[in-house]
Amino acid sequence: MTTPARAPGDVLVHLRRARDHADRHYTEHLDLETLAAIAGLSRFHFQRLFKATYGRTPATYVSERRVERAQDLLRATNLTVTEVCHAVGFSSLGSFSSRFRELVGETPSDFQRRYAEAGAPRIPGCYIFQWGLAERAAPDPASQEKRAGAAGS
Repeated sequence: MTTPARAPGDVLVHLRRARDHADRHYTEHLDLETLAAIAGLSRFHFQRLFKATYGRTPATYVSERRVERAQDLLRATNLTVTEVCHAVGFSSLGSFSSRFRELVGETPSDFQRRYAEAGAPRIPGCYIFQWGLAERAAPDPASQEKRAGAAGS
């Protein structure tokens, strides 16, 4: 016995479920298998339908979401670029910086510097982590040294 084909509206519900999951869990490792399982579709069918519906692949969607959140953190906090990179779910500073520049048009450091020079109020990073507004990443020795050097200036 074969199952009936899903109506387009029915598939949209499943795609939205996966997209909403990606929006809520963008800091976590999200792969195609996981998102397709949440949608209840095969990964290849899910990838095709997601791209046709939202105009981008699931991986592109997740990385764009991460960069959007990184912009918020770089604009409003005193976190280092490395801390922001890990807080939004990137595991590599190089891939974060490349993707950020590709989407925003400038490096994360330049973006952060521009807002710092404008004198916008900054939220201390300890509050961001305390209230769960960013994922707590393992302390990075380089960023700790940078903070210590900046504090001594």
